[in-house]
Amino acid sequence: MPPTTRVPIVSTKAEMKPASRTRTEDIRLQLADEIVKGDLTPGTQLDEMGLAARFKVSRTPIREALRQLETSGLVELKPHRGCFVTYLSAEKLQEMFVAMAEMEAICAGLAAINMTRKERRDLEALLEALAEPMRKGDPQRYHELNEEFHNAIYAGSHNSYLADLTLATRRRLAPFRRAQFRTLGRLARSQAEHTDIVEAILRGDRDAAAEVMRSHIDTVRNAFDTYVEQL
Repeated sequence: MPPTTRVPIVSTKAEMKPASRTRTEDIRLQLADEIVKGDLTPGTQLDEMGLAARFKVSRTPIREALRQLETSGLVELKPHRGCFVTYLSAEKLQEMFVAMAEMEAICAGLAAINMTRKERRDLEALLEALAEPMRKGDPQRYHELNEEFHNAIYAGSHNSYLADLTLATRRRLAPFRRAQFRTLGRLARSQAEHTDIVEAILRGDRDAAAEVMRSHIDTVRNAFDTYVEQL
């Protein structure tokens, strides 16, 4: 039997209800948006006390939000000096997206031949769930379900090592991937791409699943570039 992965998936529609975000998550998302948009420029120091006053919270959720941002590579925590916004070059971001596309393509290809019947049903349910925030024009909820959709494919690869590597890379790119959903018409196009991915996986077509997933991530990168140009 192939090893199972630790990447969580959602298995029923009842479990797809929106989870209430914590204050830490709200702060992390707000700061990530400001960094991605350039409102917080590279080298800017993020002072815990100042941020606590701004968000009207204690320093504890601020400290945790900054730790999470460091995981994404958006800030650097320097001992005895503080937290600073990092500089991520266009070339580095491009390299990360290329790596992401290849790893997700492999996951999708393996999912096409390794997913169980239940995992395939769960993936179809997630695709259906994504349709609601697409119709409502809700990019944040779409992003949340999109994370679950890709998690399900990582899990369906039945290669835990690959799933862990892919998830780690996606976490670093998460703020940039989330931003692209604000591009006009992107939700509908993303849903169409997801549909192609699911259809290839359900057919058990490894090559097609890998190709459409690779194309999907390339489109994500292009959509993010468009978003940045519109700022």
